[in-house]
Amino acid sequence: MSKTKNRRQKAGVTLAQDLDRYDLYLRSVQEPAHEVEFFDKVYCERHGGPPLTLREDFCGTFAVCCEWVRSHPNRRAIGVDLDPEPLDWGRRHNLALLPVEARQRVECKKVDVRTVARIKSDILAAQNFSFWIFKTRSELLGYFKKAYANISDGGIMVLDMMGGWECYEQMDDVRKIEADGPGKPGFKYVWEQVGYNPVNHDASFYIHFRFHDGSEQHRAFEYHWRFWTIPEVRELLDEAGFSSTGVYWEGEDENGEGDGQWQRVESAKSDPSWIAYIVAFK
Repeated sequence: MSKTKNRRQKAGVTLAQDLDRYDLYLRSVQEPAHEVEFFDKVYCERHGGPPLTLREDFCGTFAVCCEWVRSHPNRRAIGVDLDPEPLDWGRRHNLALLPVEARQRVECKKVDVRTVARIKSDILAAQNFSFWIFKTRSELLGYFKKAYANISDGGIMVLDMMGGWECYEQMDDVRKIEADGPGKPGFKYVWEQVGYNPVNHDASFYIHFRFHDGSEQHRAFEYHWRFWTIPEVRELLDEAGFSSTGVYWEGEDENGEGDGQWQRVESAKSDPSWIAYIVAFK
């Protein structure tokens, strides 16, 4: 029995009470190294050299910013979010893990993502469907115009999208997350699709974390978004001034599972549940 587990049992503390929801989110949802690899791929395809500056909108704990500066000694990153809680967590748990020199190349700002920065970035990322918080056409167009202003000439904006008919159903998608070292036991990640309104495309989603001791972090995170489609987003990016946009679709392995390789496409087969990137080029 581990010392951590023994301590919990003696104190009568459940795993749900003891474990950190932001750490659980990072372990189950985010893949910062994969995101940085994709940014490099798309930018280098266009320019032949690596991008150096990243702005992460809706950054939360700014894990991608930290991975960005870790990946190259000349890289700088800025994370932008309005919620002070995840920003504080990121400073204590993500930024603190970086070497001192690398920390100096990360800047976090508690401001609206529609704020125009003094420094423009090679890459502007709005990941995890975060921009879906803007529910009207005028709101989203306004954000894209500000994003355009925050990108350097020749830079790109990266957005992720999801869709497919299963995404409109009320259902739970459950994945098992393996243990990840002392004090980090395995758990079940639950993505609950709560509801979808076909009239205005409003949709709600919850994330729950369930543990082997029977406890649960219920509604650890919740989202109330507009379910945007790829054509709508591309048209708004065009209106915001971007020179072109591309859709990147994941390939499949021999078992029909995603292989982690993303290719630019203009058509894709119908799929019950898919994730894709939209890249806008300035």
